[in-house]
Amino acid sequence: MNPFQDDDILMHYGVKRRSGRYPWGSGDNPFQHGGDFLSRVEELQSQGKSEKEIAEELKMSTTDLRMQVRVAKHERRMVLADRAKSLREEGKTLDEIAKIMGYNNDSSVRALLNENTATNKNKARQTAERLKQELAEKGALDVGSGAERELGVSSGVLQEALFILETEGYNRFGVGVPQVNNPKNRTITPIISVPDIDQRQVYQDLSLVKSVGEYHSTDGGETWDKREYPASISSDRVKIRYAEEGGLAKDGVIELRRGVPDLDLGASHYAQVRIMVDGTHYLKGMAMYSEDMPDGVDIIFNTNKRSGTPKLDVLKKIQNDPDNPFGAFIKAGGQSHYIAEDGTEKLSAINKLKEEGDWDKMSKNLSSQFLSKQPIKLIQTQLDLTYADAEDEFSEICSLTNPTVKKKLLMDFADECDSAVVHLKAAALPRQSTQVILPLTAMKETEIYAPNYRDGEKVALVRYPHGGTFEIPILTVNNKNKSAISILGPRTRDAVGINAKVAERLSGADFDGDQVVVIPTGGRVNIKSTPALAGLKDFDAKVEYSTEGKTGIRLLSKEATQIEMGKISNLITDMTLKGAPESDIVKAVKHSMVVIDAAKHKLDYKRSEQENDIATLRKKWQGYVDETGKERGGASTLLSRRKQDVEVPERQGSGRIDKQTGKVIYKESGRTYFDAKGREVQATTKIKLLDKTDDIRTLSSGTLVEDAYADYANKMKALANKARLEYVATPTLARSASAAKTYQPGREIFGRIVIHHMNPIRPEDIRNRSDLLLDPEYLITTIHDTHLAIHYGDEHLLLQEPVERRPNDTCPWKR
Repeated sequence: MNPFQDDDILMHYGVKRRSGRYPWGSGDNPFQHGGDFLSRVEELQSQGKSEKEIAEELKMSTTDLRMQVRVAKHERRMVLADRAKSLREEGKTLDEIAKIMGYNNDSSVRALLNENTATNKNKARQTAERLKQELAEKGALDVGSGAERELGVSSGVLQEALFILETEGYNRFGVGVPQVNNPKNRTITPIISVPDIDQRQVYQDLSLVKSVGEYHSTDGGETWDKREYPASISSDRVKIRYAEEGGLAKDGVIELRRGVPDLDLGASHYAQVRIMVDGTHYLKGMAMYSEDMPDGVDIIFNTNKRSGTPKLDVLKKIQNDPDNPFGAFIKAGGQSHYIAEDGTEKLSAINKLKEEGDWDKMSKNLSSQFLSKQPIKLIQTQLDLTYADAEDEFSEICSLTNPTVKKKLLMDFADECDSAVVHLKAAALPRQSTQVILPLTAMKETEIYAPNYRDGEKVALVRYPHGGTFEIPILTVNNKNKSAISILGPRTRDAVGINAKVAERLSGADFDGDQVVVIPTGGRVNIKSTPALAGLKDFDAKVEYSTEGKTGIRLLSKEATQIEMGKISNLITDMTLKGAPESDIVKAVKHSMVVIDAAKHKLDYKRSEQENDIATLRKKWQGYVDETGKERGGASTLLSRRKQDVEVPERQGSGRIDKQTGKVIYKESGRTYFDAKGREVQATTKIKLLDKTDDIRTLSSGTLVEDAYADYANKMKALANKARLEYVATPTLARSASAAKTYQPGREIFGRIVIHHMNPIRPEDIRNRSDLLLDPEYLITTIHDTHLAIHYGDEHLLLQEPVERRPNDTCPWKR
């Protein structure tokens, strides 16, 4: 994150002439309604003006023009739907309505009268209405990253909803929020607020900003439910299974009795949940059904706490926030209702954060944190495959004949190659997937219940952060275990069942939602796994470094956990690459196991840092001389330094492509400023070290693994430059005089282009890269709405022609 002065932290997210107290729709705006605005745009299009020229005339950016047009089209459709419904209520036939409204036939009228249209199921509009309701109560809302997940809508729908609110006078801006571990740096948080709360007020009092969450949608924004304050159950229904009783082996698991209406998981076999108890505390963990429940209770909560700990001390206290008592947001659709014995509908006690089907959504690739610790042959193979895929993609793009599409794809491809240089991720292994782990006592330590894999095959489990090959168990799939089938079902979507002993080897994983990467082994895939380190046997970070009953101990915050994990992960990577002895590796891994759970379980990570001699290990394994000849500490290998930032003279503009090399050349601003000590210093911009470095091999400490990654990064850099050179060499699409004669103004595609195949394609066409996929003779370029209209026959989605006006067409009683 770039540090910046206080004067810079108020970043305006609004749009010229229509934010704050003078929005579109006020007397200052000539286009008060969507229809008027759209008509004006269409008039300018008919004059042959480009999108950029239209935006300049309307004094807005092209991005805002596209969004305003999109909103206006929705408004026009709503008006037409209301008109058709009104005429229908007056007793008009469909043909009569079609004539009155200027349609050629009644199919357009039928579409307007469709229930979805008549009830105004516009996702963005509905989302805007829900946000209005929340704003009426809260005043200002954080609509930054993650807000769309809490609402249950896509990012595009949320952005359109925010745009609608802006046009109606709500304030939209960004506020710099101090970072927890470096208050001098600030993170810009997008805010939407009522007109009476402005940007400066929020900056001066961040407590004005609340979280979204009152309402949620399970269908992307068409329909909405209001989140309810969680229902509570009696603690008499909960049994605590303490560490000595077997709770340690299932720490974090909430076992449920089947058939209890207010504890039903619905269509899921497992879910990450919160359950309120006695109105003051709550349970958190992975909920799953149990086949062995004692009489008198409906829940068994497994804990690592010792016997004798009072029941409510095992649970967590709710937060003093009626909107979010759990300190974690319930997913859209995460609450449900049931019919009680008295026939009334009541709220279930289950509040889901994630459920079956939500885990296997991770990107399919191999992190260098794992792959760099595997044999060099596997590393080279996967990096070569990744580069080969990129080369194939580049060749396909170069074969395109439409220069406009080709140039767009070339620039996107070059950006992806530049990103790959920094992230250093390799191609996924065959059938690799991400699964959540659940405990099954009936499974042997050498077996795994994994319905998504073949019975009898072997699979390797990898958990992040990954310490080394000693943390990789290789297990045999057993999908015939009756107990596993009964508990998790025969077709589990994204979970595997393992023995608790296996979790211990996975760097101390527990069962409160931890996930692993599952990789089938055998054939050409040979995953290296070594025996568990003897020094880690019986080590339990949650027990060894517990702060229970202690005071005055500095605890690690959730926000700082990621930073500390980054430091220790880098240390382990550097030690592994440089051949550190097992005794040193054990110390570093122990500390990593403490850090990863320090915030969640309140562990004494500072004592761990001292007892495991982390400062000495860093000095011993991470000291190096940098490119300028200075002695440095911290990350010391290519793989641990890949995310490092460096400062370069402040850049101006977006850069230009060097026609000889394909590199992006930036113009320096030359700006200076006076620092806190009154010294004039040059303004700088932070960029990634790997972006600045021309030859990545210069960052290698000389190990085979680093050199393999460096060679891959250099090839990806060269491919990015090659793509940019091809972009420069690709001519702009020539203007066709014949096409201009038949061109209809108003049919331009301003946004994302959708390619429609005139002839249906089959899965094998994609697998075999059939000529049909990119044959221009059988392709149509169109927009999203028209594409849906083609597929679903929904004519009302098409751009409507202007209605020809006739005498008395709005006064049928005069005709």
